[in-house]
Order: sequence, then structure tokens, then C-alpha cells
Amino acid sequence: MNYIISGKVIKGDGYGKKLGYPTVNLASETKELPKEGVYSGTAALEGKSYRAGIVIGPGDKVEAHMLGYNGDAYDKIVTIEIGKFLRGYKKFNTEAELIIQIKKDLESC
Repeated sequence: MNYIISGKVIKGDGYGKKLGYPTVNLASETKELPKEGVYSGTAALEGKSYRAGIVIGPGDKVEAHMLGYNGDAYDKIVTIEIGKFLRGYKKFNTEAELIIQIKKDLESC
């Protein structure tokens, strides 16, 4: 099943930015989301499409790291198209472990 999720970009906790991989966090009203995990896909913003690493997290959290984007997307509408499932959602013991995994995930995008 193809999932397309649109929503307004809202303020997240800033953790991705702290790690060097800022994300857009979506306030989406999409009722049917894919299972929790990390996906490759695309994110469209203001008529441009970016390859993206997408996380569907607990509590229907939807966020994406858009490769090559470094602007301010707050309050703008982003449309995400979920592509390939990369791995399940998991917590990491250290930030270093998480950064290593993020790099691997983004290589797959």
C-alpha cells in the first residue's frame, strides 16, 4: 500500500537537529499510517521534491529528514510519500549508536 501523508510542519523536540540530522515534524490528520519504523521516500515542499529518511514513531509521530534541504519549513505544508521499509523503530543506548544507524538509513535513501 502506498502511503501519502501531508501536514503542517510543527516544532519537534529538536533532537534530530542536535544530532546533525534535522527533521520536519508533521501535524498530520492522516488516519491510516504504516507500521512504526524507518522508511525511505520523498518529501515535497513548495513545489520541490527531496529524497527523505522518514520515521513513523510512537503516538503517530511522523517526521522526515529531507536530504539537501536546509531552510525553515515551520508552518509550511509538506507531503511525504512513504517508500521502502528500512527497519523497525527502536531506541538506542547511546547517541553515537543512533548517529551510526541514521547514516546507514540515509545511505539507503
